[in-house]
Amino acid sequence: FSRCAAQQRHSVTATVSKMAGADGDDSLYPIAVLIDELRNEDVQLRLNSIKKLSTIALALGVERTRTELLPFLTDTIYDEDEVLLALAEQLGNFTMLVGGPEYVHCLLPPLESLATVEETVVRDKAVESLRKISQEHSPVDLEVHFEPLVKRLASGDWFTSRTSACGLFSVCYPRVSSTVKAEIRQHFRTLCSDDTPMVRRAAASKLGEFAKVLELDYVKSDIISLFTALASDEQDSVRLLAVEACVSIATLLPQEDLETLVMPTLRQAAEDKSWRVRYMVADKFSELQKAVGPEITKNDLVPAFQNLLKDCEAEVRAAAANKVKEFCENLPEDNREQIIMTHILPCVKELVSDTNQHVKSALASVIMGLSTILGKDNTIEHLLPLFLAQLKDECPEVRLNIISNLDCVNEVIGIRQLSQSLLPAIVELAEDAKWRVRLAIIEYMPLLAGQLGVEFFDEKLNTLCMAWLIDHVYAIREAATCNLMKLVEKFGAEWAQNTIVPKVLGMANDPNYLHRMTTLFCINALSEACGQEITTKQMLPVVLKMSNDQVANVRFNVAKSLQKIGPVLDSNALQTEVKPVLEKLATDTDMDVKYFAQEAISVLALA
Repeated sequence: FSRCAAQQRHSVTATVSKMAGADGDDSLYPIAVLIDELRNEDVQLRLNSIKKLSTIALALGVERTRTELLPFLTDTIYDEDEVLLALAEQLGNFTMLVGGPEYVHCLLPPLESLATVEETVVRDKAVESLRKISQEHSPVDLEVHFEPLVKRLASGDWFTSRTSACGLFSVCYPRVSSTVKAEIRQHFRTLCSDDTPMVRRAAASKLGEFAKVLELDYVKSDIISLFTALASDEQDSVRLLAVEACVSIATLLPQEDLETLVMPTLRQAAEDKSWRVRYMVADKFSELQKAVGPEITKNDLVPAFQNLLKDCEAEVRAAAANKVKEFCENLPEDNREQIIMTHILPCVKELVSDTNQHVKSALASVIMGLSTILGKDNTIEHLLPLFLAQLKDECPEVRLNIISNLDCVNEVIGIRQLSQSLLPAIVELAEDAKWRVRLAIIEYMPLLAGQLGVEFFDEKLNTLCMAWLIDHVYAIREAATCNLMKLVEKFGAEWAQNTIVPKVLGMANDPNYLHRMTTLFCINALSEACGQEITTKQMLPVVLKMSNDQVANVRFNVAKSLQKIGPVLDSNALQTEVKPVLEKLATDTDMDVKYFAQEAISVLALA
């Protein structure tokens, strides 16, 4: 670093050292060390020191912070990006450390330098801090100090400073004089037509925000022309940001001006040659719909939305599919049903069998919500066949999204109709020959149970859950065990005692040793959820009896189960019932049984 910077650092360090010496205060020496570390060769040391900058400033006092620390920081802003990022963040909270709002302008020089560096995240953080401290400037200071900074950045030689300027216009515009406002508008216009695409992108991203602080006349005369130009930019990355600004601009204009000032550009964007621009239109469609109102929605946005749902690019179709429910909800009530049935539903039917799984998944996450909009009859006739098709989709995420939202349909058509229409498809999937499909349905079962209720679950799905416990695939048995635990957590211990526990314990006598082991796995999973009484009185006797099983694998799993359920049992049961059995297993002829029994004795402290 420069000799000037070195002298500045030496001055700051010496100041603290003198203060420490004069006052006999050893606590200030660590501050001197922190200051010295600001230019240490080790990046981590510099970063640590920057993060403690407020401590240094407090030790120096407001005057020395202004006259020595800030100039030092400004002169030496050439560092690793992570250090500069930390510095940019720290300075945004420095107002009181430089003497309050009266002196807040002292923070502008280092932040101005940070707003011009090459690394984007550093510039963004510097702009964020500048926006923050702009609110602490008085109107006079804003014109004397802050607004000149914005002008310097806006007319800088490097694109980095000009991009940073774009984020600062809106925070100072409302609080300056009309003369200065005119200059700010001119600078913004210049940046919107900058030669560098990155600057035009930055301007486009702030167009809506800037429009919100402008007077309506200037919105019409300035912003609309800039919006039209940016929406026709040669770079699609600029055009798509203009779409985002369209939402803000549309909310500011009277309804009668929207058709002439905004809609031609919006129609153009919805049919843009770049899929990224069309994607942005689809992504912002609900917001655009609210901004332009029901009449324009009916005449212009319905056809545009249809086209987006049929777009040749999957990303655009997925974004539009994700907005189907919101779009339909926001349609004018007087002809909502007619528009959906005539224009939207045919597109939705095509998307159900789309070739792209992301499109189908996006649609599945919202399609169930259409039932509350269309009512019982339309849901039964038109939507249920679509739900059934999606329930059988090869993509697990599509099936999950349908099952996750069954409660929407349940509210509209009732549990009886739901069980007649959709549950057979779910049961069919639950018994699918492919074990991965069965596994997927098991994972959804707690969700289904919560939506359908305990009575319906017991009637229709309980048998299915118990059947999974004896599946020939271990992964299914393991998932079924976990499923039981989640069901008990949802329905309670009393339900478990009456419905689940007797069936699980009955498997302890199964001829297949794998099923007997599943009993132990279930007990391990259920003990905590069922509580001490059920575990001690009903489950423990079965586990103890299984310690005499002829299969060693069962016996060592008995030891593991006793270790698992031990903390749930009372101390009396541990000493009088569990300890003797574990001691017996610890002398077993099988090495594994002995090992796990001894481990259980040790963990439960029964020795």
